Amino acid sequence: MAKVSIGLRGWRFDEEEVFTDDGEFRALDSVPDDTRKRLIRLTYLQEKPCDACYLVHGESEKRRANGAEIVYGEPMEEVLLCSEHEADFLYWFREEGGKEAAGTETFRDEFHEWFLAGNRAPEGYGGLEHVDTDPDKLPTPPDPAELNRRLNENYEGERKRIDLKTGEITTVEEGEDAPSLGDVDLGRDYPTK
Repeated sequence: MAKVSIGLRGWRFDEEEVFTDDGEFRALDSVPDDTRKRLIRLTYLQEKPCDACYLVHGESEKRRANGAEIVYGEPMEEVLLCSEHEADFLYWFREEGGKEAAGTETFRDEFHEWFLAGNRAPEGYGGLEHVDTDPDKLPTPPDPAELNRRLNENYEGERKRIDLKTGEITTVEEGEDAPSLGDVDLGRDYPTK
């Protein structure tokens, strides 16, 4: 069974769990839970900036940050990186104790703290050599609207809702109102994490 990266390098998926024989994405309800959560999370992460670039430039200049190309860690505690900063992450992980934080709720925060303290990989530190075998042949993950449409196409009388941040799928009863936004001002810029 071949392993493939989808959308971002790093997380690897068993092809047979994710794709049909025709090379299309399987229906979400036929994909194992952990794989489904990662796929849903990928749709949220794909347009995000590299964490290290973001830390360098800050919120006010985040447009200067490179887009994420690589994801390491577990969903909700992942680190997003561009190829320029991958060596910094790998150095932290291999040589500076990052491996001990793997799988913990502080994984991302510990890398961020290390990076913000001015730590970097030494000049010439080797990263990983990624092998891209026909990356153009793999379909890109569906966008959130398409994911939602696919999830609900076979359910009459009930709808399912996907939380793109957590990957959780919940059922919405017919006639149930959308969650209230309370006093949220949709025109205002709110701080982001």
